[in-house]
Amino acid sequence: MAPTLFSSKISRISSINNMFKWIRRLVVFVVVFIISIQCYRIHANIQHVLTYESLVKEVLAEDDIKNTTNVDLVLAMIYTETKGKTDDVMQSSESSTGVTNSITDQKESIRQGVKVLSDNLEEAVHHKVDPWTAVQAYNFGKTYIDYVADNGGVNTVELANAYSKDVVAPSLGNTSGETYTYYQPVAMYYGGGKLYTNGGNIYYAKEVQLNLFLIRIFSRL
Repeated sequence: MAPTLFSSKISRISSINNMFKWIRRLVVFVVVFIISIQCYRIHANIQHVLTYESLVKEVLAEDDIKNTTNVDLVLAMIYTETKGKTDDVMQSSESSTGVTNSITDQKESIRQGVKVLSDNLEEAVHHKVDPWTAVQAYNFGKTYIDYVADNGGVNTVELANAYSKDVVAPSLGNTSGETYTYYQPVAMYYGGGKLYTNGGNIYYAKEVQLNLFLIRIFSRL
C-alpha cells in the first residue's frame, strides 16, 4: 500500500474514533444533566413535603386520633399521593365522603389519611400480615388485608397484581382485563409499568417504601 493511502486510512480511522469519543462524552453529559435535574426536582419536592412535618405531628398528637403510624411514613405517603401540591394532600376524601377531592383543608386531609392508615396498620397486626400490606391497602381498600392474610401474609407486587385484576378492576367495570402503562420508575422496574384500568396502583407500597427512604435521606441534607 502506498504511504499516502496508508496515511489517509489511518487519518480516517482516527477521525472516526474521535467522533465516537465525542458522541460518548455527549451522551454521558446528557445523562448526567438529566439525572441532576431529576435529583433537583426530587429534592425540591421533598423539601416542600417536609413543610407539612409540624402539621403531621399536630395531627398525630391529637387525643381522638388512633395513632399506630409515624411522621416519616405519613410524609412519604403525602409525597406519593400529591407531593403536597393540593389541599387534599393525602387524597383521603374518597375514604371520608366517597367523593374525590371533597376535602379542601390540608389538616383534615392528613387527619383522615392518618385515620385510614392507622386502622389499616391495626388490622394488619390483627391478621398477622406485614405492615406494607396496610400501606398497599390505603390504595386498594381494607379488604386487601384479608386477601393477603389468606395468601401468604406478605404483600408482593404479584399478589397486588392478582388482586387488582381479579377484584378491584372488575368491581369498577373493567371485566376485560384492559391495561395501560404507568410510566413511573418503580413501576417500570417491578413490572414494566403495567396497570389494570380502574384497578388501583399495584406498585403503591413499593413507591411509598422508596419515598420513605428518600424522605429520610433528603431531610438530613
